[in-house]
Amino acid sequence: MRLIHYHPNRKSWRNNNRAVSPAISTVIMTSALVVLVFVAMNYANSSLTVSIAGDEFSASKQFMQTVGMQIDNVAWTIGRTETVDFTSKYGQIAFVPNVINYTFEIYNGSSWQTIYNSTTGMIMYKIPVSSYTLGNNYFSRIVPSNNGSILQWNASAPVSQVFATEKLPMNDGSFARIISVPTVRALNSTLITGGSYYKFYLPTLIGGSNPYLSQSVTLTGSSLTRVMTSGTVYQVRINVTALATPSTPSGFNLEFFNFDHSSETINITQGSSGSLIEFYSGTVSVSIGLVA
Repeated sequence: MRLIHYHPNRKSWRNNNRAVSPAISTVIMTSALVVLVFVAMNYANSSLTVSIAGDEFSASKQFMQTVGMQIDNVAWTIGRTETVDFTSKYGQIAFVPNVINYTFEIYNGSSWQTIYNSTTGMIMYKIPVSSYTLGNNYFSRIVPSNNGSILQWNASAPVSQVFATEKLPMNDGSFARIISVPTVRALNSTLITGGSYYKFYLPTLIGGSNPYLSQSVTLTGSSLTRVMTSGTVYQVRINVTALATPSTPSGFNLEFFNFDHSSETINITQGSSGSLIEFYSGTVSVSIGLVA
């Protein structure tokens, strides 16, 4: 007698209605592969954008340092012009007028007297945080790297501070920024007659024409102001304040610039023939894209 083994749960592949046909499975696998390729391409493009934008931001740091040096070159010679070219794909250069004001005061032993004040703008490179971000509240000094005083001593001291920052939110948009803003250079020497001699230099940036015909910044020395005081001066005080004007977006306050102090006081050494103090303010016109 022949025994037949019956397996009630065994079904042939051909009779399994839940099995997926080879054609359908191929379509599913191809679709999944296409999705993975698109995801990989999007990630690669995003990484490439961040990399290029990061390189541009680093290059712009050097550019803004060059701009600061050229401000020093033209500020003290009326009519002198310098043009600095830059290359940018994601960012842009802008001039912001009337952001801070400097006030110079002297103390004669009995009272403080204001002898000069100057309002200046700043030059700004900005790149959208969607392309490159430093992180909110990031701040790094570039020039000078060791301090943020509004007063820098010796002949080689910069007359512009350069720093990188990201501060959100800002009314003019969300950007990582590199800023070049004027500060004061101070020199101290001795007169032949035995008196003390102090000189202070401050560039004042004003807006020129901005046709944006090219990626360039043109700086022109427009005027030079000299204020001199002599006699008995015991102290000089320099104050800086941030301005809020209709042409200045809110947010550019003293916290944004992160100066070490908003006021610097200099004790004046009294020589045998008193002291001589001079203040120089060179007005520099800033034009964006003037040279095509």
